[in-house]
Formats: sequence, C-alpha cells, structure tokens
Amino acid sequence: MRGGRRGWRGRRSGAEPDGAPPGPGPVPALPAPARRRGAPRAGAVAGGRVSGGSASTSGGRVDGSAPRPRGGRPIHPAVARRPQFIAHRGGAGLYPENTLHAFRRAVEDWAVDAVELDVHATADGHCVVIHDPTVDRTTDGAGRVADLTLAELQRLDAGYRFTPDGGRTFPYRGQGLRIPTIDEVLAELPSHITVIAEVKARAAQAPLFEAVRRAGAEQRVIAAGMRDADRDLFSQYPGPTSASLEQIRRFVILHRLRLWRLWRPPVDVVQMPEYWNGRRVLTPGLVAALHASGLPVQVWTVDETADMERLLDWGVDGILTDRPDRLAAVLVGRGARRPPPGLTASGASAGEPGGRTG
Repeated sequence: MRGGRRGWRGRRSGAEPDGAPPGPGPVPALPAPARRRGAPRAGAVAGGRVSGGSASTSGGRVDGSAPRPRGGRPIHPAVARRPQFIAHRGGAGLYPENTLHAFRRAVEDWAVDAVELDVHATADGHCVVIHDPTVDRTTDGAGRVADLTLAELQRLDAGYRFTPDGGRTFPYRGQGLRIPTIDEVLAELPSHITVIAEVKARAAQAPLFEAVRRAGAEQRVIAAGMRDADRDLFSQYPGPTSASLEQIRRFVILHRLRLWRLWRPPVDVVQMPEYWNGRRVLTPGLVAALHASGLPVQVWTVDETADMERLLDWGVDGILTDRPDRLAAVLVGRGARRPPPGLTASGASAGEPGGRTG
C-alpha cells in the first residue's frame, strides 16, 4: 500500500461529492463481532515470541459501549477492534520496512493491533515479505525477487538503505536484518496480532495461503491486494479478505449516484486511501455508507497527526501508518489506549526519529 497523500494528493474540497454536508456528522456504528468457528476472540492474547498488547475496549468501540448491529454481515474478529492501530510495513518511518525487527518493535514499543506487510514469491516458490518487485530500493543487492532463490534473498542486508536523517547515517547496515518469509513472521508475532498480507504478485498467492494454513493463522491473516482477475484464487481463502481496488471504485461510484444500497462488496473490510489519483475519494458520507453496509473502513497511509485526528473524528475503524509513534500519541490523547512503552509519560515519542528506506 502506498502513502495516503504521498502519490494520492488532490485538491481539498469542503463539500462532499455526494452532496452531504462538509462536517463529519454522525457515523453509524458497526455490528458487534460474531465469533467464527476456530477464530480467536477479538483482543485475546495468546502465545507468541513477542510480547505486546494494548488497552482493550468493549465491542471494539473507543467508548467501551457495545455497537448496535447494522448491515447484514457479522464483523470478523480480525477487524473488530475500533479504532484499529496498524503499523504499515511494520512502521516504515521508524524502522527498516518489512523486517522482523520492525514488526517486533511495532508490537513491543507501540502495542499495535495489526501489522501490514507485502508478499512476493521467490524463484524457488517461497513466500517472502518485501514490497517492491526488486530488491534494489531496500537492500544492498539488485534484481527481481521472482528471479532470486530464498537463499540468495536472505543473504542480502534488508536494513542497508534505511536512514533516519536523510542519508547522513545508516544505523541498520550490518545488523543482520534480512528479508523474512511469511512463515517466519507468523511464527514471530503473537497470535492476537492481526496480519494484513498484501499480495503483490499472483505467484505469491498460493504459497501465502499454504503458509497461513501451516501456521493455523487463517482467522488472523487478512488477504489483501487482490484484483478482480485473481478472485478465483482469493475465493479459496477461508480467512478474512479486504476489498479490491475495483470493488472500492465500484462502491464509490454507486455512492456518488446514491445507489450504494444496491451492492455490497463480499469482503470483510475496506482498506483505502483518502486521495486516489489526485481526487479525494474518502468522505464522511462514504464512511457512513460503508458502515451502513456492515463494512469496517481502514485508511492508508496516514502519517500526519492532524490527518489522524480528522479521520478518527469521521469514524474510520482503523489507520495504517508508517509512524506508529504519532498514532500511539493520538490514541492515548483520545483515551483510546493506555500509553505504550514507546511513549514517555508526557506523550512524546521515545523511539527513533522518522526515517525512510530508499
């Protein structure tokens, strides 16, 4: 997933595209989560190698009140908590993206509810966690992921290009960070942490689903990034799925025509940016319509505090961010979380300064 405003910038407009008033207004609550057979209870803490957690709320709502049922589909436990705190690529503004180190720190320091990651397939059929189709931007190597074996990929330094200060220093070089497999990530994270796995290539779907099955993690891994052309494969996945870009586009168009009640995407969550190709697509009215359809709304990628506050005021159900330190402070300030270890008593970040890979 790419940044909400980075690459999605557009003109801000005070009026909603569907004619709704510019203010956020009341947003319908989502249905209470219904536990599926074999699914973990929302917020339950189970075993895992990394510790972490956050203040719980009843029924997934910030105020602790039970949400009223709306729409016709139960909310999947993997997306039930509201608002859901999601580290995009493990917190790519603080740590080398898509590494076990980033995922550990997101859980231990910031008590996130979920991590988002990206998967590709190697030349020998393994599912690895990396965003780009090549290794050039994030490692000391070069070449396409699909042309390299797992052994070749894991010899590369996955922290090589991360810099917290615009290229003056590269603190993670030579620290042993490597490109992980999805199996390694699922083994590392506690089982109460939701994993959003964005499939970047069709070849990665089958090895991803097989790895999830081996780990028994079907109910905590959200399969994301699907295209309508790949629905045949995604229909075989027993766990939660997020809307495709085509499905989101279709719902947005129907919403603007005031016909959105005619169709509901057959998914468990909608994950989308506020701006799309220079146009603002996410509005308070669209959030309300998705909620009325029984769909949680999670927004990517939101790194500015003011944007986080505004989107939470609109009633979005989750935020994906490269800056978990900032979102943690916002949620603590709103009374939605207890201060995690990464925040000082004053609410200031105790983590590394913001950085970037590539």
